[in-house]
Amino acid sequence: MHAHAKVPERRILVVDDDTELRDQIIGYLREHGYEARGARDGIEMQRLLDAGVADLVVLDVMMPGEDGLSLCKRLSAEGRRGIIMLSAMGEEVDRVLGLELGADDYLAKPCSPRELLARVRAVFRRLEETSTAPRPRGAIYRFAEFQLDTGRRRLRAPTGTTILLTSGEYALLQAFLERPQSILSRDRLLDVARGDHSDVFDRAVDVQICRLRRKLHTFADGELIKTIRGVGYVLDVAVSRS
Repeated sequence: MHAHAKVPERRILVVDDDTELRDQIIGYLREHGYEARGARDGIEMQRLLDAGVADLVVLDVMMPGEDGLSLCKRLSAEGRRGIIMLSAMGEEVDRVLGLELGADDYLAKPCSPRELLARVRAVFRRLEETSTAPRPRGAIYRFAEFQLDTGRRRLRAPTGTTILLTSGEYALLQAFLERPQSILSRDRLLDVARGDHSDVFDRAVDVQICRLRRKLHTFADGELIKTIRGVGYVLDVAVSRS
């Protein structure tokens, strides 16, 4: 059986007030086996999401009403679907801001539909890998009084509070928990967080790790994920799995 014989049917919502571009992207995604729909603004987006029509949102930054960065922050707080940002603002500072707010990837406009398709596939591939990795179903990882339930994809703090993670943060945390107290290189983490074929600048990993660190540090004393300068990162605590 060939893994790439058929693209799994995944639902994508394209949110952009540029009707021509939106329709072009939707058409291209449908041609490649995805179920794609469109929304012109945040209000329309939310209505469709409430109906459960998206596993991934392609989100433009500059829109009338609530802008894409604000929508991205709200979507990432839910932690249930992938987010790819599109913006005419292509400077690294803007890309870092998009990732900081919870996007899984960020593309500068204009971008080719082929490039967007590659990013979409990378996000879905990573989500599939993290959900089907060869580990016991419903494994529980415990570290520094935190608990990650991989069956429910839920991270609980020492206080019992559920910590919401983006798909990228979740993938990184799993990578650290599978190799505790071992140094993981930025290249390795880049593959985990972005997908092997996604051409993303290295700063993306730094941003997502910084975000994950902050979420853990809210409930823990000291820094659990440490930087090994010039080498990579390490989760410097003992981990048990059951």
